[in-house]
Parts: sequence; C-alpha cells; structure tokens
Amino acid sequence: MTLAVRYISARTLDTAAAEPSSPGPGEVELAPAYVGICGTDLHIFHGDMDARVAAPAVLGHEMAGRVLRVGPGVEGWQPGDAVTVMPLRWDDTCLACRNGHQHICQHLDFIGIDSPGAMQQRWKVPASTLIRLPGSLPLDRAALVEPTAVAVHDVGRARVAEGEKVVVVGGGPVGVLIALVARAAGAEVRVVELSAHRRLLAEELGLTAWNPADVDVPRLVEQWTGDAGADVAFEVSGAAAGVDTAVDVLGVRGRLCLVAIHSRPREVNLHRFFWRELTLVGARLYDRSDFEKAVTLVADGTIPAERLISKVVPLTQAPAAFEALEGGGDVMKILVDCTDDVQGAAV
Repeated sequence: MTLAVRYISARTLDTAAAEPSSPGPGEVELAPAYVGICGTDLHIFHGDMDARVAAPAVLGHEMAGRVLRVGPGVEGWQPGDAVTVMPLRWDDTCLACRNGHQHICQHLDFIGIDSPGAMQQRWKVPASTLIRLPGSLPLDRAALVEPTAVAVHDVGRARVAEGEKVVVVGGGPVGVLIALVARAAGAEVRVVELSAHRRLLAEELGLTAWNPADVDVPRLVEQWTGDAGADVAFEVSGAAAGVDTAVDVLGVRGRLCLVAIHSRPREVNLHRFFWRELTLVGARLYDRSDFEKAVTLVADGTIPAERLISKVVPLTQAPAAFEALEGGGDVMKILVDCTDDVQGAAV
C-alpha cells in the first residue's frame, strides 16, 4: 500500500492509502521524491477550482523522482532514471494543437489538477511527459524545475532582451524565478514585494527589491530609467494594486506580461495602454523546450534552487504545510517528501 495527499473539499485534505497497479501501455510508474506546493495548489485548497477539480483529487505537479516500472511499449526509460514531469496531456486535434500550441490545448489535461497528481508515493503518468534529469542534480532542487519552466516561458513570452529594464511585481517563488531568468538573459531587474522575508531573500540573491507600502514604485522606476519607464513588467502578485503598479511603471511601447491567476476581473488603466502604445501578453504554462532549459538553469546553479526551499515536510504533514503557506509569513517554497516507506523505490 502507498499513501497519497487528496483534496476533499475547501480547506480539507487527507492522506489515503491505495494499492498500486502496474503501468499500462505507454505509461511509467514513478516514485516521486519531492513535490512542491504552488499557488495553483493553494487555489484548489481554498475551493476556488471546485468546478474543475473532481474530489477526492490527488494534488501536486512540481516534482522530481525516479522511474520504478515501465509499461508495455515504453522505450528509452528504465528503473532508477531520475526524472521530472511536464504535467500536460493534450488532444492533438483542437485548433490550438494543430497550430503548434499544445500547451494551451482547448481540452488540456493538466495532470495534478484535471487528473491525479504527484503528491503520492507511486504515480503513473504517460512516458511522453517525462523530462530526464542529470544524475548529479539533487532531487529536492530538481523539484523546482517545473516552476522554473514557468519562468522561462514567461520571460520568453515577454521577449525580454539584454539590457532591458524589467520590473517584477510580486516576489513569491515564481516572481523571484522570473527575476532570475530575466537577469540571466541580460536584463536589469527590480522586484516589488510587500513581504520583508521575500524581499530579503531576493536581495540575498543579488536582486534589488522594493516595498510598495514604503516607496512610490513608479517614481523609483522613473529615476532608475531616466524617466523612460520600464521595458517590461511582470504581474505576478494576483492583486489589483499589483496590476496598477505593473501598468504604471511601463514606458512607451512597454510590454506587460500577465502571469498571476486573477480570480476576478480587474480594472485596468486602458488610457495608459493607448497613450504609451503598451502591449499586454498572457503567459500560461510551458512547452518542452522551456522545461529543458529550466533543467539546465537549475543544474548549473543559475537558479539557486536550494535557496528557495524554505522547508521540507513528510507526506503525512502536507495538510499542515498548506495551512502554513496560506498564512504567508517567512516561507517561500515548501516541498513534500514522498519517500518514506516506499517499498522497492530507488530514491
């Protein structure tokens, strides 16, 4: 028997036992080692995604682990291989897929939301979702490859170029990752974040961070850019005030990249879009090339993943970890350790 963390209803999780079954054709069975809790998981925990998530639902999509068993017809993988998972399954028939945008398939199965996720001791997934990890990369750090792939995709959607000035509004895990990826692309970056703990971490990573409660962020951007305004702003806060800040800091023909999931419509200063000929782009998920680049960035230390991990908890304590993240405070990324009592897992 193995254990899994399941969403039952708003603010209610449990850990349940299940009997593992053999992987079918084209499938692999994995032993997840570490699974990250992300903002989407918190939205599910709050009950905000009940129209989409069929309870009881196993959560988690930020993971790293090892192959346990391979199903019929699977080639190129063997037990013990270190992997992460690009948790997307598309239909390959809709217009988005036919146009090469499978990651935003109109009938997308986001594994860990629409189907069972990684927060369990054994997990079956299509072999097509596997991404190989370097053997030298510790699996706890590798659990941050998925959110790094989000950041890689976001920076690519915003077309961040060397020498550009970038403002990231929201200094949580994805915001800091965006800032680090943008810096690696040669941009100058500023982070806007209310949490003193998160600002301190950003500064320890060599980023300049501002508290919007204490300073006039648009004015500071004017001073920083010689009154030109930022070339790119990322809205990662999910707050109405964050939207305002992201729009207000942009210069002529600046690009606003919307990353956060906003649970309700927001007012936007469209006059500023008109006056400065701004561009708004959405950024959702990633493709395989984003994932492969993210593996490289984490493995070579460009992304100091270990610095973003605030805590590692055993699988049985995952419900309490959700409550800790919900309360904010001095946490960034919490990982769930799924390795306890897995029989035969090469972890």
